[in-house]
Amino acid sequence: MTRANDTTRPDGAARPDGAARTDEQRALDAYSRIVTEVADRVLPSVAALSVATPRGRGAGSAVMFTDDGFLLTSAHVVTRATGGTATFHDGTESRFDVVGTDPLSDLAVLRTSPAAAPPAELGDSDGLRIGQLVVAVGNPMGLAGSVTAGVVSGLGRSLPTRDGRRVRLVDDVIQTDAALNPGNSGGALADSSGRVIGINTAVAGYGLGLAVPINATTRYIVGELLSTGRVRRAWLGVAGVPVPLPPAVAARLGQRKGLRVVEVVPGSPAGVAGVFLDDVIVSAGNQPVENTQALLKLMLGPAIGTRLPITLLRRGAFVDVVVVPTELADRT
Repeated sequence: MTRANDTTRPDGAARPDGAARTDEQRALDAYSRIVTEVADRVLPSVAALSVATPRGRGAGSAVMFTDDGFLLTSAHVVTRATGGTATFHDGTESRFDVVGTDPLSDLAVLRTSPAAAPPAELGDSDGLRIGQLVVAVGNPMGLAGSVTAGVVSGLGRSLPTRDGRRVRLVDDVIQTDAALNPGNSGGALADSSGRVIGINTAVAGYGLGLAVPINATTRYIVGELLSTGRVRRAWLGVAGVPVPLPPAVAARLGQRKGLRVVEVVPGSPAGVAGVFLDDVIVSAGNQPVENTQALLKLMLGPAIGTRLPITLLRRGAFVDVVVVPTELADRT
């Protein structure tokens, strides 16, 4: 961007101060126009939530995403709640019911009146790039219909979530410097076209916000919440840590890391299949495994009861086993 005191044209000739200011003003006008257009498109679809729980009243945000009255929000916003009130940008107020929650992805689906608001368009976060403009829409500190803008400052972050004793990392979380405050959770993170590419979920620190991405995995989770109110997950019975692969193995596989097994639950699917301590998982379901998140991506409902081929590196040799995951709920 041209600085206001830059008086030199690209060809080296002198440029009047007014021309430099005009260039900068045009850039600022374009930025403002994008943010304004996104706000106009997304604001009508974002609600301020008032939630009653056994611990008292809470607040948050939610995004209308279907024509028939379904809202998407953060699971922690509606924890232990069965319903509440959604207030939209135009003042429309409507009761909502909790359809389903998934604490391990920090997503929840609510249902309210179909006429309450128009639906927002869901996008796909997989195409995001660091530095890309994003706009956060929510209700921070009880201030309904607030809009902040910033950039994608990080991708592929992990957000630890908990459901009772179960802990999971939500992977591919979006980091943004768009200002987020309490009450923003459950609100929309939109791209420059006004498509919702994330659900704001946490304030990690000053100037730092996180959002659960809208991608193929979260679309599956939302679909399960809509149809059954819960998300089934598969269970292997192993714990692991990422480790570098030997150079020759890394070159052969085209991947730098694997997942070294540090725990195998006795009698678990992995234990029965012959996975041992210190084995290094290099692939599962014919997909490379370089970290825990890669394995967790495969542990959704369709994996339950199906044969999952796993390739291990054991004392320098490749070993293939077949694991049949069971349902996680059966083990908690």
